[in-house]
Amino acid sequence: MNTWILVVDDDASNLTVANRILSDAGLRVSCVKSGVAALKFLKINRPDLILLDIHMPEMDGFETIARIRRESGGADIPVIFLTADDDSETEKMGLQAGAMDFIRKPFVPEVLLLRVRHSAELTRLQADLAREVEEKAQEITAQSRRLERLSLQIVKALSGAIDAKDIYTHGHSSRVAEYSKMIAARAGLPREQQEAIYMIGLLHDVGKIGIPDTIINKPSKLSSEEYDIIKTHPVLGEKILRNITEIPNLLTGAKYHHERYDGGGYPEGLSGESIPLEARIIAVADAYDAMSSRRSYRDILPQEQVREEIVKGRGTQFDPVFADIMLALIDEDAGYLMREE
Repeated sequence: MNTWILVVDDDASNLTVANRILSDAGLRVSCVKSGVAALKFLKINRPDLILLDIHMPEMDGFETIARIRRESGGADIPVIFLTADDDSETEKMGLQAGAMDFIRKPFVPEVLLLRVRHSAELTRLQADLAREVEEKAQEITAQSRRLERLSLQIVKALSGAIDAKDIYTHGHSSRVAEYSKMIAARAGLPREQQEAIYMIGLLHDVGKIGIPDTIINKPSKLSSEEYDIIKTHPVLGEKILRNITEIPNLLTGAKYHHERYDGGGYPEGLSGESIPLEARIIAVADAYDAMSSRRSYRDILPQEQVREEIVKGRGTQFDPVFADIMLALIDEDAGYLMREE
């Protein structure tokens, strides 16, 4: 079935252009001229994606998306804002309101199609993943070991897809998961919890699926606006994983691995032990692997420099307990084998 797009814009010419571009690409398109009309439409229809203008009379895009989430039963329909604005404050407000992306006006046909298809693919991935896990869980309730193996295979496959999106990382998610499990073991956590942290670590960067490739793979320094978009990946990760209930705490690594022990991280500015334990462990493992892996702008850092950075972040960026465990692992790794091959 063709992807169904609802376009909401008070400008008839914008509706005409969007309808032509998307229809010519084989997509199903419906158009309405106001937020009120969109709410009426959504009471009896369920499109796959909504393109929503921000500046409209009577009810702007921010109020419209809030009412869509609250009143129309469209809480899980992805929304892309349409805007002629070009400022980070508008993007910040839109992301906080629940939009998954922005498309600039006037439309560039190729960009419009790429953003729409990318968003539809991301939504489909989330739904398919949740449905597959749920279906398999129902089928093999009495076979817990088989369910665990199946879940791990699904997670590893998705982990590989995450790493494949970034041309500068090779096995990053798998290494972070391994290091996280090692830290958990040294911390004396039960084996079951160690395995759970391994799974959580595999998907800590899942939100990057929702970040444009041009930003993920940009070889030069990111602009402040691009960095703000990168910083949305923990929240996107939570949205992707929150419907998967068979693996407890699966979303904690994705959402909180950029929180800092001193409270200076994101997305919520948590501090100390208010940051979930799994995320505190993954934060150390993630930083270690980032430094011991190649990047577009540098080679693998020397082991001593990596060690110095972990020491520097102890108690500020990192939980000191888990930072100390990571330092012990570094000291035991005389051949610097814990790094990207």
